[in-house]
Amino acid sequence: MNPPKDDPVAFRFFNEIGIIEHLSRTEFERVLPDGLSLSGFGVLNHFVRLNKAGEAPARLARAFQVTKGAMTFTLQRLEGLGAITMAPDPADARAKIVAITDHGRALRDESLSRLAPLIGELMQEIDITQLEAALPILMQVRQYLDRRRD
Repeated sequence: MNPPKDDPVAFRFFNEIGIIEHLSRTEFERVLPDGLSLSGFGVLNHFVRLNKAGEAPARLARAFQVTKGAMTFTLQRLEGLGAITMAPDPADARAKIVAITDHGRALRDESLSRLAPLIGELMQEIDITQLEAALPILMQVRQYLDRRRD
């Protein structure tokens, strides 16, 4: 494989993604409801996006590629907000199952509503067809990277 300096387009592509990730993370964190972190929003969004009824903390940690300790911290904060419940796993009493609550769904929806003005401003700058055109390559890159993590 060639080092980044020998393949400037690929390096620039991932560099732009990294910068966009950092800037968008900062903007989104500014508008999240009090007490909700971006990692907490990610967990709530995971449940809603995938229509999950419940999931083990260890599986969530693997899905988000974080340590079990980091996921435990996030889940404790979400539980304190009333956004999730943690109950014993009926199949294994030593394990827990995490489930999103109605309040958690409402927090996720409120977060998206608070982000809407920023998205609206972006749509004034970039034509929606340009974003649509970029999606296939971004999805292909994400799918490739997703396969590599397993």
